[in-house]
Amino acid sequence: MSRIQVFLVEDDPLVSQVNAQMISSIAQFEVIGTARTIRQAKNQILELQPQLLLVDVYLPDGSGLELLHFLRRERLHFEAMMITAANDTASVKKALEQGVFDYLTKPFERARLELALERYLTRQQIQNTQILSQASIDHVLGYTLEPDLPKGIDAQKLEQIKALLRQTSVAQSAEEIAGSIGISRVTAWRYLEFLCSINWALLENDQSGTGRPIKRYQRM
Repeated sequence: MSRIQVFLVEDDPLVSQVNAQMISSIAQFEVIGTARTIRQAKNQILELQPQLLLVDVYLPDGSGLELLHFLRRERLHFEAMMITAANDTASVKKALEQGVFDYLTKPFERARLELALERYLTRQQIQNTQILSQASIDHVLGYTLEPDLPKGIDAQKLEQIKALLRQTSVAQSAEEIAGSIGISRVTAWRYLEFLCSINWALLENDQSGTGRPIKRYQRM
């Protein structure tokens, strides 16, 4: 499966590097370019045509919102989210008017960025779906209502397992997940089966070896 091509527009080189590393550590995404100014970004984005833009508002030669407006006029097909220190109402309103699907204010937690990228993946997955459930619509629109966790499923441990599956494109066995976070194989299996039951993870049977097939799990 091809990776989502991401472009970052951020004037602080250290922040840009850290954000690029976080994004590239998630299996489904690949950072293909960065720019520090609107002028640099225009030229590179028009050439590379990335699928996802992460844009700052405050740039040396203007506003990142102006950049998005320019790119929309050029009829480029992309999704955009803001990562910025601009937390004033006017900036947020203008970003929404430009079709931005998420808005992160600095500093932010890695988990918040992962949530935004997960929302992006969900938005892409539904493009070929003709009929949507209410749950699918809610997820795309950003509602975070989670189903009640069954007895024996701890929210923090569940997030650990979800983070591991986000970071790799290779399906993992319960034994591999267990070894990564220090729990028993049976416990890992129970959590993985729960993720499958809520359509967050996908189960596949690995029959490449001898004997019984190995159950492997990956992010849907």
